[in-house]
Amino acid sequence: MSPAAQEEARRLPWREPLEGSWDGWCRSHFRRGRLLVILEGLTGSMHRVAFHAAAWIVLLCTAALAASPEVPESPTEAVRATVSQVMRILEDPALKDPAKLMPRRRMLEEVVATRFDYAEMSKRALAAYWVPLTAAERAEFVEVFKKFLSDRYAEKIEGYSGEEVVYLSERIEGSYAEVRSELRSEKTTIPLDYRLLLKEGRWYAYDLIADGVSLVKNYRSQFNTIIRDSSYQELVKKLRERALADETKKKQS
Repeated sequence: MSPAAQEEARRLPWREPLEGSWDGWCRSHFRRGRLLVILEGLTGSMHRVAFHAAAWIVLLCTAALAASPEVPESPTEAVRATVSQVMRILEDPALKDPAKLMPRRRMLEEVVATRFDYAEMSKRALAAYWVPLTAAERAEFVEVFKKFLSDRYAEKIEGYSGEEVVYLSERIEGSYAEVRSELRSEKTTIPLDYRLLLKEGRWYAYDLIADGVSLVKNYRSQFNTIIRDSSYQELVKKLRERALADETKKKQS
């Protein structure tokens, strides 16, 4: 390992926290390996009351360090946890009743929403058309696109019939990652890759590659055609109409 890599490996576990926070003060004054040395030094030079006060500070700092996530979840762990939640919902006997379709769909949408970065997906799907939008227009589009995608994704995964999910590998480049997996059954194997972005120690999906086809690129092509042939407003209108039609269809089923 090069000297630069060694220094990076030594430094990373003690990333700088927010300045002025309790956790930050603890991190700047204490290290796990130094706690015992600090206490031993205090016992020989401080009065009993001062020692107890210092011991409490060290104890609280230890608790703060233990509670602070030093290493983010791995991309594969993030995907696996979300997929496992989805599978539990799909395999729950109490939710297989056709009368439970709506509650089950809402549960699936909620799970997916915790892991998908809809703002990032929206920005990538609109590409250059995202830039001139106002903050209000961007917020509106994210909400409309989120509803549209939630319906599409929930609709697809409700067709699950016991296929095995196999995680093949992960690749990390800075704050971006890709998790490669396969959905396997007796008849077929479908490659399914997740592209993720790290935000505040948590990985969020911003694209899915199903059998070599990018979800974001697919919608980007469709959106570009609609905007070019008509307008951005027409695109939003079509997404709203599709979401409304899906909602009506679910209520009738």
